[in-house]
Amino acid sequence: MSDVAGFADISPTTLADLLGRAQVMDIGIRPLWPSMPRVAGPAFTVRCAPGDNLMLHAAIHRAEPGSIIVVESGDVDYALAGANVCAVAQRRGIAAFVADGLIRDLGEVREMGFPVFARGVVPIPGTKTAVAPFGERVRCGGVWVAAGDVVVADEEGVVVVPGARRERVLRDARVKSTEEADESLDAWEVAHRARIDAILAERGFAG
Repeated sequence: MSDVAGFADISPTTLADLLGRAQVMDIGIRPLWPSMPRVAGPAFTVRCAPGDNLMLHAAIHRAEPGSIIVVESGDVDYALAGANVCAVAQRRGIAAFVADGLIRDLGEVREMGFPVFARGVVPIPGTKTAVAPFGERVRCGGVWVAAGDVVVADEEGVVVVPGARRERVLRDARVKSTEEADESLDAWEVAHRARIDAILAERGFAG
């Protein structure tokens, strides 16, 4: 798990540069309260049927501490969770929810500081009837997520690192982050202008 913990130091923007668009969730999956800290952890995948939140409510008692519960929701009409579910998840050490759906009780969730990345808020809860297995691949924010993939999320967005590639991606991300930190703005500006001017010239721009 040590390599998973290392992702907490890596920005989603760095990971997005390495992994490409397919691993970045769409802009609808966003932090639901301001100044949310970065979270990183292995995905615990959950699928909820339309209008139903049973399996997320079950997941908070089964996901390992440090994990991020990633939810494929069947709709955006009913809340998947509220304050008590988030409080129990937080108490059990779950790092965050990343949900392709909605929650409720946002004020209480914000006050307790539990990270939730989702599509928004609605006050009416879903039912609790539909059973589905845990650990299956789910689609969240347009990205396929498998159990054990590494999810990294902050105010810049949500990126999913495939579990089989996490060690290599973490090494590459650390190298990239170090190189960027060591480069002055003056050096970046010179290199950037040269690259942009070369692209413009190649495309016949004479201005």
